[in-house]
Amino acid sequence: MNTDTLVSIRDLHKHFDISGGWLDQLRFTGGRFARRKTLVQAVNGVSFDIMEGETVSVVGESGCGKSTLARTVMRLYPPQAGEVHYRGRRIDHLSREQFKPYRTRMQMIFQDPYASLNPRMRVRQILEEPIRFHRPKTSGSEVLDRVAEIMQQVGVDPEWRERYPHEFSGGQRQRISIARALAVDPEFIVADEPIAALDVSIQAQILNLMMDLQEKRRLTYLFISHDLSVVAHISNRVAVMYLGTLCELAAIDALFDRPRHPYTQALLSAIPRLGAKGFQHQRLTGDVPTPIDLPSGCVFHGRCPHANDRCAREVPTLRPQGQETLVACHGVAEGRLPD
Repeated sequence: MNTDTLVSIRDLHKHFDISGGWLDQLRFTGGRFARRKTLVQAVNGVSFDIMEGETVSVVGESGCGKSTLARTVMRLYPPQAGEVHYRGRRIDHLSREQFKPYRTRMQMIFQDPYASLNPRMRVRQILEEPIRFHRPKTSGSEVLDRVAEIMQQVGVDPEWRERYPHEFSGGQRQRISIARALAVDPEFIVADEPIAALDVSIQAQILNLMMDLQEKRRLTYLFISHDLSVVAHISNRVAVMYLGTLCELAAIDALFDRPRHPYTQALLSAIPRLGAKGFQHQRLTGDVPTPIDLPSGCVFHGRCPHANDRCAREVPTLRPQGQETLVACHGVAEGRLPD
């Protein structure tokens, strides 16, 4: 493991049981009744490292497992299998009490700031709560000073600390959510589509705020998004997911200049380009598989124009393609995809 690695994710799996009750699980097969569980296979064998001080963005279609991956890394969901390491120590199997010290190092910013902020609490109470819980020896005056300091850092007037969340605009509420994440001085922040619920005019302000805070505090981000223009602005590296699996992991310039995986190429081709001549959008054919019944082999082979028999049988693994890119594709490994 690299000495600069902050978070290491190894073969992570997360499935959800949607079988329902005992009677819902009954199936009549082979002349008799049998119980069968129905699982949503949201994350399947994802592995990558996040280096200290960088921003790794995870992109993909809605339902590909981006948010589930983020919540599993944060231990909001327990993984079915795999490991998560923080500064070289495995943390995914720790008890709630053992994991408590890591809550101050790892924080999360959620997509909808109105849903993630308690509407019955004033902003002061929202920001005081994590400080008082994780640092109970902090005096009352120190807590108030800390609240005023972080409100100022995120661009919210400390004089508004007695207001409720509904008294703020969407952008201001997200600033308060960021302030709550910063209250305990974390090193690592998972941002789950933090600007998706905001007006376009406000999105750039929040992005620039996050980048400024990263520089001042040496923060490390795992940034979840489906907006590729935002990803290009904030990221150092990008992980592309499809149906719970990792297709490609590359440095930002390498990914946008020369995407290697067929799914990444199709995803990037969907970005509108005003005035571009001779540009063609790559339309994918075939039905989108369901995470309840994943296809064999490469999960993308049913929609891939370059798939062959091997793709339908064998699951591809991430392999290096140059210095800055990892790709999970038989076609790329065999050299049969056009540049």
